Amino acid sequence: MRLDKYLKVSRLIKRRTVANDACDAGRVMINGKVAKASVDVKAGDIIEISFGNKNVKVRVTDVKDTVKKEEAKEMFEYI
Repeated sequence: MRLDKYLKVSRLIKRRTVANDACDAGRVMINGKVAKASVDVKAGDIIEISFGNKNVKVRVTDVKDTVKKEEAKEMFEYI
């Protein structure tokens, strides 16, 4: 699954366009490397997102195309 779509489906970022912009600005990293929006995400990857002065670091546990709001938290775990 594309990184921008994963960020939206997992609800780490609310909208796909915002996720796309964050990737283009270099604020999203996968496994320590700056990632483009089209990078393929798989279970076990570590994603770091910079939101202004706050950083979020998560490990991907599951990749699904669609999930309910309550189940979205099960797609990743905070590190």
